[in-house]
Amino acid sequence: MQIVKNLDDFKPEGPVVLTQGTFDGVHLGHQKILDTVVEKARSIGGKSVLLTFYPHPRLVLYPEDNELKLITSIEEKAALLDEFGVDYMIVLPFTRELSRMTAHQFIEGILVDKLKIKTIIIGYDHRFGKNREGSIEEIERYSKRYGYTVQQIPEQDIDDCIVSSSKIRTALLGGDLEEANKLLGRTFTIKGNVIDGQKNGKKLGFPTANIEVSSDFKLIPKQGVYAVEVLLKNQRYTGMLNIGTRPTFKLGQVTIEVHIFDFSDEIYGQEIEILFVKRWRDERKFEELNALKTQLEADKREISAFFIS
Repeated sequence: MQIVKNLDDFKPEGPVVLTQGTFDGVHLGHQKILDTVVEKARSIGGKSVLLTFYPHPRLVLYPEDNELKLITSIEEKAALLDEFGVDYMIVLPFTRELSRMTAHQFIEGILVDKLKIKTIIIGYDHRFGKNREGSIEEIERYSKRYGYTVQQIPEQDIDDCIVSSSKIRTALLGGDLEEANKLLGRTFTIKGNVIDGQKNGKKLGFPTANIEVSSDFKLIPKQGVYAVEVLLKNQRYTGMLNIGTRPTFKLGQVTIEVHIFDFSDEIYGQEIEILFVKRWRDERKFEELNALKTQLEADKREISAFFIS
């Protein structure tokens, strides 16, 4: 897949089949759209394209709002799109100037003049343009004038629950990892670098890798203990991870620490990817370290058995 950051550099060979949106999470609903785009492009000898935006529009329009956290970073999104066979990801810088373009200006100036779309495929609730005035009706209105076709993807339901990025964010922040992974259609992940920590886990016989997440806007799931898989140097390990303030040690700051099973290498400074498989329990405060150690031993024993079963 090619990543394009300047519209003038986009010179595809063959007709363009495009979808557009932030696609945060690349969840099951997004995946249905992407599958349709890729299939359509291949059927006509064209190129499949996602036009996405960076930064996320809310971060530009409401800079004082610090609540938005993203399920996928731009790098994670690119990797997922590549897996789904998308030919191009066009990253359009989102600015206030862009937000003031009317739907017609966006269609004519970007989709038609710059990207020369042959087909646009969008979800049932897609909105765009100034004040989000653009809709499927707006896109269809200009299709004959500019010579492109439009295909709409209907609601994607799972057990009567409409898939959306906001639902997934709510599930992750609320500790419902099972629901989040179900709606994502895969295991939620975070990436980051291993940094130096307090080494309290090592003193208890449970050395941990402290993770510094690579994106300031990456969503971190609810605090607690998780059964995880760890990807490091193309190797996969199992482990247990804690997100929290380590109340037994009264440190206060939220950290992400993973204890990798059957692993003893020094990995400071290396990138690590964590796959959140199951939320195990809430973080707890223990009055003495021996009680904490006993709980960690139980966690490791139970989580190891979980992965074997």
